[in-house]
Amino acid sequence: MSEPQVQEVFKTSGVPIYTFVPPCEYPRLLLNLRTSGRGLVIEGPSGIGKTTAVENALVEIGLSEKVTKLSARLPEDVEYIIELPQMGKVGTVIVDDFHKLPDNARYALADYMKTLADRSSTETKIIVIGINKAGENLIQFAHDLVNRLDIISFESNPDENVNELLTKGQDALNINLNIASEIIQSSKGSFFLAQMLALEVCLASDITERQEDLYSAQISFEAVKSEVWKRLGLSFRKRCERFCVGSKMRPAGRAPYLHILKWLAEEKEWTLDLKEAIRKHNEMSGSVGQVVSKGYLAQNIRNDDEIAAVLHFDETSKQLTVEDPLFVFYIRNMPWSQFAHNCGYVSVDFQHRYDFALSFAGQQRNIADALQAQLSEHQVEVFYDRNEQHRILAQNVEEYLLPIYQSEARFIVPLLSIEYPERIWAKIESNAFQERFGDNAVIPIWFNNAPPGMFDESRKYGGITFDIEGDLKKQSTEIAKMLILKLEEVR
Repeated sequence: MSEPQVQEVFKTSGVPIYTFVPPCEYPRLLLNLRTSGRGLVIEGPSGIGKTTAVENALVEIGLSEKVTKLSARLPEDVEYIIELPQMGKVGTVIVDDFHKLPDNARYALADYMKTLADRSSTETKIIVIGINKAGENLIQFAHDLVNRLDIISFESNPDENVNELLTKGQDALNINLNIASEIIQSSKGSFFLAQMLALEVCLASDITERQEDLYSAQISFEAVKSEVWKRLGLSFRKRCERFCVGSKMRPAGRAPYLHILKWLAEEKEWTLDLKEAIRKHNEMSGSVGQVVSKGYLAQNIRNDDEIAAVLHFDETSKQLTVEDPLFVFYIRNMPWSQFAHNCGYVSVDFQHRYDFALSFAGQQRNIADALQAQLSEHQVEVFYDRNEQHRILAQNVEEYLLPIYQSEARFIVPLLSIEYPERIWAKIESNAFQERFGDNAVIPIWFNNAPPGMFDESRKYGGITFDIEGDLKKQSTEIAKMLILKLEEVR
């Protein structure tokens, strides 16, 4: 047998020969594969070793030659998957990248797996492989599947398993990686990233095959990481910028796409639950919530093939997942402040929970609604009572509102109509923000039918006049533009 070469030892594609380490879930995987007919779902982040583990397990139990492998990324395979129920006895079938299947194929597969389980089939077995929540997403197409299949989640591998992988590689090449501990830490449980970084160390040390005498690498981890990140930038930088900007650049906005990508980079499991993220980051709930709920995020990914190659968004579960482990490494090491500046954003550090808080009498609800809609299109945070009703429930309303108008909003925008002074909540809100005129934080909008002398105190400060006979859409658009320009200036 010839001496092992470095690309055979630290493999970044295919099944490892020298460095395979069984993941923690391996015994459960073997048990299922030995159980005829029972469906199996393997789920977990990209690069965690799902497909490798399945292929090794099939070899171990002697089934590797009797398996049909299909990928949801290939149109011809998708057609085959849809036709599986009509094909009779097909043996063991692996359906990889389940999350990429169209809904009709998911329905067909889920229903077929239920049928196989009911019949306790010994001639056909379906193995589904996908990213996080693949099992949950399959079951939603056939709810009674839950007790008819096994779902094995491949989480991040523990450090000792990653260390075992590196040790096997070092033994095979007769080398010592001086930065093995840093590789383990940076890999965060990913066998793929550990293989990739170890390979980079070898190449930087001119190690291409097994060494006759023990060789100890002498290299800086920061130098390796920097070189890898710089090289990956040739592939990923531009698509990251396009993702973070979205369909239109909004310099004064809260950069919802950029924050989504940053939150994803901070997740250990490479999957971001956006419903949970919005609850966690309350100051971004409006801008991020809008791009998610209105389908802009899904469209942002769907309309760019290069972005879709590295990110997958499930609109039902609101889960955003990385497809490419190299992309994970790239965004985890991103200098976010500099990147935001390069994208064109004025700032991504926000001192206030809201950019604007609207204050108005109920009779002007249609005007407030139009203005809120226009402002939200600029991806800023707007306090508008109708959007906060679920949060106000069971709260003392006055105690809830006062902090918003006293300090939590950068600018207060009161719609000063004839009815404004007569409304109880308008009085409460205006009392709360009265002192903020001196802080240049109140931008009054005067209605042109208000009697002379009304709101005289507010006219010491710059504001905007609203013509009650004018075109609502045109005026709300123009007012929103001026407010955004002001926000951009102070940032």
